[in-house]
Amino acid sequence: MKTSALSFLAALSLVSCATGPNAQTGTVIGALGGAAAGGIIGNQSGRGLEGAAIGAGLGALGGNAIGNSQDQRNQQYYDNQRYNNQYRRPTGYYPNGQPYYGNPY
Repeated sequence: MKTSALSFLAALSLVSCATGPNAQTGTVIGALGGAAAGGIIGNQSGRGLEGAAIGAGLGALGGNAIGNSQDQRNQQYYDNQRYNNQYRRPTGYYPNGQPYYGNPY
């Protein structure tokens, strides 16, 4: 069991994670929450430290994935805002870019 847990933790350390601000925060919060939950569950079976380590690893991966999706959603929102601000014409202009001065009659 120790060998499989150590190899699992070694494999987790080699996995690259996203590095956006929400991804980093999600990793830390997920690791802390996973360690707490894993420690409680592991303590019931007499292996609290192993449960905390496994829970921290899984929580960190889950938190990183959730934070990364938030970072991607934010980036898409800001890209759309930049596009709309760059190509949006102010009111009073025709689609071809000519100004509209109103009806002269």
